This record gives sequence, C-alpha cells and structure tokens, in this order.
Amino acid sequence: MKCLPVAALAGLLAAAAFRPALAQNYFNEPTGYQAGDVLVHLRAIGVIPENFSSSVSVIGGHVSTTNQVTPEVDLSYFLTPHWSVEAIAATSRHEVSATGTALGKVDVGSVWVLPPTITLQYHMPQIGPFRPYAGVGLSVIFFYDSHAAGPTVDKVGYNIGVGPALDAGFDVPLKGRWVANFDVKQMFVSTEARINHSAIIAKTALSPTVIGAGIGYVF
Repeated sequence: MKCLPVAALAGLLAAAAFRPALAQNYFNEPTGYQAGDVLVHLRAIGVIPENFSSSVSVIGGHVSTTNQVTPEVDLSYFLTPHWSVEAIAATSRHEVSATGTALGKVDVGSVWVLPPTITLQYHMPQIGPFRPYAGVGLSVIFFYDSHAAGPTVDKVGYNIGVGPALDAGFDVPLKGRWVANFDVKQMFVSTEARINHSAIIAKTALSPTVIGAGIGYVF
C-alpha cells in the first residue's frame, strides 16, 4: 500500500513533464492561414461608448453618448501563419448630452466618429471549427461634422483621442475561402468637448466597446 503514494507522485511528475510537450504540439498546429494571406472582413458592429470618469465644468454632471450600429470593413495581412496586422475602417454618428447637471439634461448635439485602429493579432491553432485570435494595438478617434443642439448649446468641438486597443475574436471556415467572424474590441480613449466657445468643458474617457459579426474572404 505504501507504493500507491509513490506511484501517484510519479504519475503527477510524468503528467507535468508531458504538459509542455502538449502545449508545444498545440501551438505548432495549423491556424488555417499562411504567410502572405490577406483576410478581408465585412461586419455589422455595435459601438458602445463607456463614458468612464466623465465630468462637465461649470454646470456639473456627466457625459452621455448614445450607442450606434454601423458597418465596418477591416483588412488583415498575415506576416506568418500565426501573426497578422489588422486595420479597420468604420464611422458612426452619436448623440451627446450632459446629464445630472444644474440645468438638468442638456442636449449637446450630434457628431460623427472615425476611429481608425491598427492591431497586431496572434492567431491560435484551429480548435474544431474555430480559428481564435487576440490582439493589441492603437486607436485614434477623429470627430467630424458635429452639430450643436441649440439653443442652449450653439457651438461644440471635440479633441482627437488616442489610446490603446485590445481585440479578441474567432473565424469559422465556410465554403471555399469564406469565413464567418465574431470580434470584440475595447478601446481606451479619452476626449474633451469644448462647448459654447470653451465656456463649458466636458471630459470623458469615451473608451468604446465595439462588438461585431460578419463574413470574411481570404485572398
């Protein structure tokens, strides 16, 4: 009976020694892609601004930005079967307001957001039908075609925001070179709105979460 603990310990040591080999074998498995592949996705995305740590000078309150659904196109170039660089192109229109202020809810107006984002992605070996990946990169958020709500707000402008971005998702192979895709990005970007010729300054960690689903094609 005294041999049982020794045998169990030997089994645990053998399993521990075998795990690195299993991990190494797993990460050597094919991802479904090759160096030089170009993957283009067309997605429908939901843009959900988080508005963390927002503040409004003079009248107090917090910044509120509406969610939006919009199309997105992205392009990934595979440096190796595991590593790719992705760039996205999308734009969305949002309504902005200040809530909980001394004046109650104040409609600030609308603005279009253009958030070009580049990420370096690592593609893990295919698991069943799934080709998972994760990435990290940089987002730059531009604001254009802004309209003040009036009459309380007659002019508004926004500063460009720059910050890191995280990305995770998966592709599912379909017929031929087509794939289905699901993707989530979290951008960490702050901005500042100058209202009525900077009489009021509204600051917010906009930090949108972007959730997308669509199809892709491998060239």
